[in-house]
Amino acid sequence: MKAKILVVEDDANILLGLEEVLRSEGHAVTVCRRGDRALEAVQAHQPDLLILDVMLPGLNGYDVCRQLRSRDPALPVLMLTAKSQEMDKVIGLQLGADDYLTKPFGVRELIARIQALLRRRGHGRTGETKDPATSLENAPAEPFKIGSCVIDPRQFTVRRGPITEELTARELRVLQLLHGHPGEVFSRDRLLTEVWGYAYHGTTRTLDQVVVQLRRKLGDSGDRPRHLLTVHGVGYKLAR
Repeated sequence: MKAKILVVEDDANILLGLEEVLRSEGHAVTVCRRGDRALEAVQAHQPDLLILDVMLPGLNGYDVCRQLRSRDPALPVLMLTAKSQEMDKVIGLQLGADDYLTKPFGVRELIARIQALLRRRGHGRTGETKDPATSLENAPAEPFKIGSCVIDPRQFTVRRGPITEELTARELRVLQLLHGHPGEVFSRDRLLTEVWGYAYHGTTRTLDQVVVQLRRKLGDSGDRPRHLLTVHGVGYKLAR
């Protein structure tokens, strides 16, 4: 599972360690030390995966992720943060990061998370079972509707009247999966497995935050959502 990885990190020691680990795994590594140059580096090198620190000179990682998602909704982003508070992690995920690691982190955990993200990107070995997130059953490629909203998988957007919202890759996959099974109740664990992949190490809170964002984008975030429904003690289902 070899890939092109861009690392955006300003700490010289951490950067050196990441380069050594990633190259020892056979990946092609490019580095960038400033947040305000990260998007240029993405454009120039076209990586398969972005490892993005939060605290960067010029532009912080949150702002980089926000701007990146408006240009490339599908590029996997693994955020690195020295902060351990849950809200800092939630912010990164809401802005479109696919996963995060809190410093200091172990090499094995880093490699496992990178491998999981790359599998979802489609960088599996020949004969390797595809991650369900890259081949969702009944996932429509053409635009589809949920209520009055039109979801366009090719543009990663949801249109609600005159309002158009960007979707992250995770958000789109959740909608595709639920749309393909209307009324069926999906447990949180099943959704995490089918959308985030078998090797995901996070918690169900990540999914819950994605659902909060999806309800907002669908205009469904009141006290009684009409479409993306919670089944208490179990998970979620879609009422179209």
